[in-house]
Amino acid sequence: MTQLKRSLVGVMRTGAGIAVAMAVMNVATYGFTMFAAWAMGPRSYGAFAAMMNVLLVVGVVSLGLQTTAARRISADPAHVGQIQTQVLRVTVRASLLLGLVLVLLAPVVDRVLRLDSLVAAALVGVAVVPLTMMGGYAGILQGERRWLPLSVLYAAAGVPRLVIGVGILALDPTPVNAFLAIILGSLLPIAVGWYALRHERVPGGSTRTHAGREIVRETLKNSQALLAFFALANADLIVSRNVLDAHDSGLYAGGLILTKAMLFLPQFVVVVAFPAMTSAEERKRALARSLGLIAGLGVLGALAAWLLAPLAIYFVGGAQFGEIQGSLWLFAILGSAHSMLQLVVYSVIARQGQRSVYLVWGALVAMVTGALMTGSVVTLISWVIIVDLGLLLALTVISFRMVEDHPAPSASEHSPA
Repeated sequence: MTQLKRSLVGVMRTGAGIAVAMAVMNVATYGFTMFAAWAMGPRSYGAFAAMMNVLLVVGVVSLGLQTTAARRISADPAHVGQIQTQVLRVTVRASLLLGLVLVLLAPVVDRVLRLDSLVAAALVGVAVVPLTMMGGYAGILQGERRWLPLSVLYAAAGVPRLVIGVGILALDPTPVNAFLAIILGSLLPIAVGWYALRHERVPGGSTRTHAGREIVRETLKNSQALLAFFALANADLIVSRNVLDAHDSGLYAGGLILTKAMLFLPQFVVVVAFPAMTSAEERKRALARSLGLIAGLGVLGALAAWLLAPLAIYFVGGAQFGEIQGSLWLFAILGSAHSMLQLVVYSVIARQGQRSVYLVWGALVAMVTGALMTGSVVTLISWVIIVDLGLLLALTVISFRMVEDHPAPSASEHSPA
């Protein structure tokens, strides 16, 4: 038993541990989402899914903090102590400020998403506070490649949400209660991050490069790049609530459960690869291998969704979503395209690229413009896939040219593209 315990701990201290932990987190999150769709039905779930998409979009601040901490620590380990202190300080302030702004904007969120509930809209602002704080802790652990505590943090981000969510929604399946479960479940990963760093006193010098103002500046820039990606990956649901009726937009939201599963399934690849992509010696190999792995998982997922559609429909809400059974493979392809795009965007952040992000914003404009002219679930999903694949091809070509021609930047350097 002792030997088995040591072996398990040894695995969790490696990148394989991150894969296991993120699989647990994603399965738990997927289980919660699937149960919410089953319990609430298409109409109520459509409102909840729209709220979740807003949370995902504003969650780019959390990811911006995470990428800033991870990149700076990986690129400049001699100043890890200063980076830790400044990142945690900025994290607390950013979390509270973002939460306050979203609570004040609750009437706008309520109107745009047609929630008919100010309480539900305000809960988006409350939920963003712990989720943003988690990003600072995760980034420090990721940059130091401390996979064991980072694995525990990721697992803690999923399991409590599932347990609490099923309990609450079994009693009263509403979007408000679903978000209460998300808020309560988000507290444990913060506790894990605090515990992992509570006694750490990392030596290191001090430099103006890692001052709080520089941390904020890079966080905003990284968040802007991630915002472009997540806006592209989530705006179609918001558009669907305006071009489709409530029933069809609910069906589209149900199909996106599979899309999100295919997006988050290989997310461990991004987490493990990102520190390597900041290294001049590792960046090209890390990007190529990671893209290949995600593409392989995507092919398997799309084939499974096509061949096992009668079974797969139960994983997106059951028989009440049966009208999209024949289109599930399209939603799987979209999720894989999102996942590969996410990796390429992270490679842009790793080299602190500038102009590549403009392509993502341009693709968002093209996607929304075309989506507004669609009128069915199939035409909408088909258009979004076309835009995603075009952007993926462009960014992949640019990324390989840049990692081949330019060294990875230091903590303060920037790449033009």
